[in-house]
Amino acid sequence: MLKILRAAARSERTYAAKSEGLRKCSNQATQIEYPKRIFSGIQPTGSVHLGNYFGAIRRWVELQNSGEAVLCCIADLHSITLPQNPQKLRENTLLMTATLIACGVDYKRSILFQQSTVSMHTELCWILSSITTMARLAHLPQFKEKSESLKNVPLGLATHVPVGQDQSQHIQLAQDLVQIFNRQFGQTFPVPHTLISGNQRIKSLRDPMKKMSKSHTDSKSRLNLLDEPDILLNKVKKALTDFTSEVTYDSEKRPGITNLINIHSLFTGKTPEEICEETVGLNTGQYKLKVADVVIEKLSPIRKDILRLTREPAYLDEILKEGTERAMELATSCWTEVTEKVFGNDIQDVKSLTNTAKIM
Repeated sequence: MLKILRAAARSERTYAAKSEGLRKCSNQATQIEYPKRIFSGIQPTGSVHLGNYFGAIRRWVELQNSGEAVLCCIADLHSITLPQNPQKLRENTLLMTATLIACGVDYKRSILFQQSTVSMHTELCWILSSITTMARLAHLPQFKEKSESLKNVPLGLATHVPVGQDQSQHIQLAQDLVQIFNRQFGQTFPVPHTLISGNQRIKSLRDPMKKMSKSHTDSKSRLNLLDEPDILLNKVKKALTDFTSEVTYDSEKRPGITNLINIHSLFTGKTPEEICEETVGLNTGQYKLKVADVVIEKLSPIRKDILRLTREPAYLDEILKEGTERAMELATSCWTEVTEKVFGNDIQDVKSLTNTAKIM
């Protein structure tokens, strides 16, 4: 699930005037240009699979390589909405760092950091959570999904706002919070927007009506970036298809073979139509072998790089620390502005406490 947030766009800056302790927008406005930033994150839990790779990671790399300002967050705070072993969580954080780098995330060009090391993340989360309601949050798919499977719903789920093709309600919440905050305290945040890839979503190999997922109990349902070649081959061979031997593309009537064609297409850049033309005369069993060859060819170099990087945990830790410093530079100026507006930290604005003392 991965998540890409267009954290800055053109917006109107509205001058605000104080009224009853709140800053309300006036009619005067001028245009400002917010710096465009792309922000997203991925939890350091479970194995990274093709759905994560095509749905998020490869997209981040494409944006980075096109010159966009990209921030990649390893969302360890989000992961603790379920019980985590601290040592294992730390290892998974470093493994995710290695995975992102092996997939092409350049920590010099992008900002790659660990979510929990930037304290402003949770501090701002508290302020924003104070201006919304549980009733509003209960409409979010992520909250409903987790609350159905857990007896006690962690409060942290109420603030989890992933972004994706099926997460429009979460970004709508983020937009609502921005607008509420700006009305109450004056123009501060640009309204965020989603950047959704046009790629077909990768489906489960065992249930092609559902998306490929880390949490699926059947490990054969997903192709992991760290799977060895023989395991990848076995999973593709056992992918659920149908009884028609011809290779045709039809997402409604033939979701299983269509899923394999989509995987083939995303790796090679060929259209589904071109692939079907190339495979005339092959049955589905033969086509699975062809897909497996493509998958193994493309994933083997990534797997090799991940394993190489995992032998250097200190190096990975330094990369995260450098990313934290860069992320903190951006977060500090924003947090300073927020605290001044919410808590009135400027002593120059306090003329006298006499009236306040009399009221109390």
